[in-house]
Amino acid sequence: MGQMDAGMKNEMFREEEMDDDDESPSERQIVVGICAMTKKSKSKPMTQILERLCKFDYIDVVIFPEEVILEEPVEKWPLCDCLISFHSKGFPLDKAVEYAKLRNPLLINDLNMQYFIQDRREVYRILQEEGIDLPRYAVLNRDPDNPEECNLVEGEDQVEVNGEVFHKPFVEKPVCAEDHNVYIYYPTSAGGGSQRLFRKIGSRSSVYSPESSVRKTGSYIYEEFMPTDGTDVKVYTVGPDYAHAEARKSPALDGKVERDSEGKEIRYPVMLTAMEKLVARKVCLAFKQTVCGFDLLRANGHSFVCDVNGFSFVKNSMKYYDDCAKVLGNMVMRELAPQLHIPWSIPMEAEDIPIVPTTSGTMMELRCVIAIIRHGDRTPKQKMKMEVRHPLFFELFEKYGGYKTGKLKLKKPKQLQEVLDIARLLLVELGQHTDCEIEEKKSKLEQLKTVLEMESSLNDNQYGHFSGINRKVQLTYLRNGKPKASSEEEDSKKDGPSLLLVLKWGGELTPAGRVQAEELGRAFRCMYPGGQGDYAGFPGCGLLRLHSTYRHDLKIYASDEGRVQMTAAAFAKGLLALEGELTPILVQMVKSANMNGLLDSDSDSLTDCQQKVKARLHEIMQKDQDFTEQDYQKLAPTGSPSLVNSMKVIENPVKTCDKVYALIQSLTSQIRKRLEDPKSADLQLYHSETLELMLQRWSKLERDFRMKNGRYDISKIPDIYDCIKYDLQHNASLDLEDTRELFRLSRALADIVIPQEYGINRAEKLDIAQAYCVPLMKKIQLDLQRTHEDEAVNKLHPLYSRGVMSPGRHVRTRLYFTSESHVHSLLSIFRYGGLLNEEKDQQWKQAMDYLSAVTELNYMTQIVIMLYEDNNKDPSSEERFHVELHFSPGVKGCEDEETIPLGFGFRPASSENEDKKPNQGSLEDLSQDEPDQALQVSDPINIQRRSPMIRNRKTGSMEVLSETSPTHSAKGCTSHRLFISCSRQSPEIKPASGLELLSMPAVKRFSVSYARHPTNGFEGCSMVPSIYPLETLHNSLSLKQVDEFLNSVCESNSEVQAKTMKALSGLFASQSQISLYSPQQPLSSSGSEASLRPPGQPLWHGSIPSSAVSSAGPSSPITESSGLNFSFSE
Repeated sequence: MGQMDAGMKNEMFREEEMDDDDESPSERQIVVGICAMTKKSKSKPMTQILERLCKFDYIDVVIFPEEVILEEPVEKWPLCDCLISFHSKGFPLDKAVEYAKLRNPLLINDLNMQYFIQDRREVYRILQEEGIDLPRYAVLNRDPDNPEECNLVEGEDQVEVNGEVFHKPFVEKPVCAEDHNVYIYYPTSAGGGSQRLFRKIGSRSSVYSPESSVRKTGSYIYEEFMPTDGTDVKVYTVGPDYAHAEARKSPALDGKVERDSEGKEIRYPVMLTAMEKLVARKVCLAFKQTVCGFDLLRANGHSFVCDVNGFSFVKNSMKYYDDCAKVLGNMVMRELAPQLHIPWSIPMEAEDIPIVPTTSGTMMELRCVIAIIRHGDRTPKQKMKMEVRHPLFFELFEKYGGYKTGKLKLKKPKQLQEVLDIARLLLVELGQHTDCEIEEKKSKLEQLKTVLEMESSLNDNQYGHFSGINRKVQLTYLRNGKPKASSEEEDSKKDGPSLLLVLKWGGELTPAGRVQAEELGRAFRCMYPGGQGDYAGFPGCGLLRLHSTYRHDLKIYASDEGRVQMTAAAFAKGLLALEGELTPILVQMVKSANMNGLLDSDSDSLTDCQQKVKARLHEIMQKDQDFTEQDYQKLAPTGSPSLVNSMKVIENPVKTCDKVYALIQSLTSQIRKRLEDPKSADLQLYHSETLELMLQRWSKLERDFRMKNGRYDISKIPDIYDCIKYDLQHNASLDLEDTRELFRLSRALADIVIPQEYGINRAEKLDIAQAYCVPLMKKIQLDLQRTHEDEAVNKLHPLYSRGVMSPGRHVRTRLYFTSESHVHSLLSIFRYGGLLNEEKDQQWKQAMDYLSAVTELNYMTQIVIMLYEDNNKDPSSEERFHVELHFSPGVKGCEDEETIPLGFGFRPASSENEDKKPNQGSLEDLSQDEPDQALQVSDPINIQRRSPMIRNRKTGSMEVLSETSPTHSAKGCTSHRLFISCSRQSPEIKPASGLELLSMPAVKRFSVSYARHPTNGFEGCSMVPSIYPLETLHNSLSLKQVDEFLNSVCESNSEVQAKTMKALSGLFASQSQISLYSPQQPLSSSGSEASLRPPGQPLWHGSIPSSAVSSAGPSSPITESSGLNFSFSE
């Protein structure tokens, strides 16, 4: 606190001066001098605080004029007892130091330390000496005269600074703290490039750049990127015992500054944990700055300090202005009153009591949302296999450590370049020879070369920097060469080891897929309380407020594949109203990496059961005769209508395959004709494909579908359907003949082959589903269990959370983005795992009928589990926690309108008690207190001409249309259809036909008006199909039921159990590359999940120690959790 012992000198100095003035010593005032640049000393926060400071009876404030500070010698500066002086641009810190030496006032902020605060190296050094957590970092000092000489080694996805390796994403900060040009570099797997942060200019605080290499001049600090959940915490101390904290959106996320209606950056008050308050105290004392701002990053259950700014006030917070003036005034009085003989005692005040509103009525409170979502629309997946024996391939295999596991995946551009080089070299060698075996090999090498080159030519286009994601080469070691596919293959195969090279390409998310994901994210908001309300000019954003205030505990997981990760990022962008590129969102918001089978399936290693099922499927589909009654038994033992209908369309499987083959031949010849036509030669197809590439795609299918022995390869059916579906949707402008017929037939075949590959009878379906899904089921079980303790999560200050039900509580959201296999499997488990008995439960029977009529789990299929808490029920009773299951089959297909099965709408049970008091601004108030009859699937829906609606709401807000059918009713099953009146002019609703209503896209049906959100100018988005709305499968399950079901499903599969435990223990291993959570106590070595729960206590009895798994720390693919763990609870 400055030089306290200066009191006596000060007093003598003062008394001489006071003789000149005719003041009696009793009225002696304490003068507080403000010595700073005008911009700072006249700023709004400073003015507000000084006004309040002057209310202290004995304090006067003197502001030093800027011209005096800059031009006058310090001897002529005004006198003061206490000096508030701080550096900002253009401020002569040397003179202020000289003045303090001369007059020796009490210093609120030490001046010499302000030299250190201007150098990030010194700031980090001091933080480290104080034992404050900060990100792992290294300093790169460059001599400006010869910048080349420095200890920096740059790799494609990492830098090495003084021997310390930093993998991307990492942060590069100039050493000078005044320089705000901080860059974040992203890994190629996420799209590469960098985010450039800067001092806010208007509404931007950062911008994305495709540049991936680091700066080559100047000195920098390199540090690990901390995966927060997209928010930064700013802390403002006033002395060591007071700290105000607020959160704002991280500038690295999308660089768009959120402003409120007055144009101020939106920030939210945050409660600091005890540990963080300790950090604030240490920072304040270490830098000797009473008024001090610094930045905290909350990541992985820790808080790291990443920047100390020195003197800094909170903007626009009346409470802070009051507190700050009070603390500063008391501090000045405490230090100086005794010396100046001013009578003063420290006022004692009752601490402000935090107001905690209670919940009213029997409102159920949403506690947890878990969604499993398939990725969005993608380009057709393509692959090619070839056996290779060239020594160059073996060298490559060895170079990247293939012999360790016998398998190798090559994804990085540099690695793919090496494969391309080998292919080019071999083609040159083969050029001299000609015989048929070499010809075949040549055509495959040509294809390898074409594919690897094709991608790199896209680099100049908008999606080019995803090129690392789009293709991969897998090499598998075959000890005795490739097993012969059939006896007919020539026996001239060489013996000895070979490598199987599998090239995969395509399958990337299309612009339409990105829009689908973003729209769904936007619609998803409306499932949260406060789905109305306004936030930063965005409608429907109770969720956004929840998220920014740390009351929304959100984690997004995605499997390894690029399309899945990009879907997750686009969804997050819509959900949280972000802007700009997906790469920064992906890096910050999506936790990824192959989380030990949680969302990835090793598609190459099929289970025995799956192999057998595939063989049976192939056998049945190879019969050249109409399906018999026996075939129906064999192929559709579950009697599912969608299968039976497809079999009726097909009649004779071989004849149908003949037709499909003929149609593909006709298609390829049509494309060849087009290619010869000069007019269409350079025709651009969707997503920068060319006619040539389209022809390659189809002729490969033509070659592969019909095998040499004349039989059909059934496993190609999904690919054929995939391609025709894609071309019908995106390349319809080509007007090729018979594409509709090809679509119809291949769809009928695919509707049998695809679902039945996951098991034909119930037992097989369950068996295969468990092989895929047990780790995910375990994780869902944990998510549901961990909701009812108020676990360690960053809390919002209760004073600011009025209007949010019970402010201590959080909504936990877990989103899992994955591929078709996991969605099929998870649904199988719910359908066939014995969750409920269809005979006894009418609602479940209807749900099962609906699901068996669904033909395809298309892109963006969603399975949603929602957990509610009824605060009026006894905490230990089964009725306290209530689970709902919802489902949507995803995107609408090309010709779905006539065939779609009708569900029963989105019926959150929270809308079913008529006596509830609707809580303004949550889904609950949509119920309108009218119990409707649920509809049987077969019934036509008749909608009353004048539907009971509130007509005076502004168009575009949520409205409710209740339909009634007088004939049937199922007890306890109300159906509320939400949708938005789309006509901008008249809010009157025109009577819709039942089908039309049911098939309204989800985005329109339970979403806030999204007309205001342009879809970021994607080209070719006119063709984005809408998404089916969520249908409720069941809305009155108890948590105990669901938990016991998940237990039984996971236990029943013992061989998978071991795999799961391995996966889960992998998740919890604290040193794992992907820290999913920082568990706060090691799991018991038995590894069984049950060990998390004290024996003898029922699960729903809120008994799992919250420390078992801390969900405090958002994490991401790039962090390692360190040893220290503390929980984030007050």
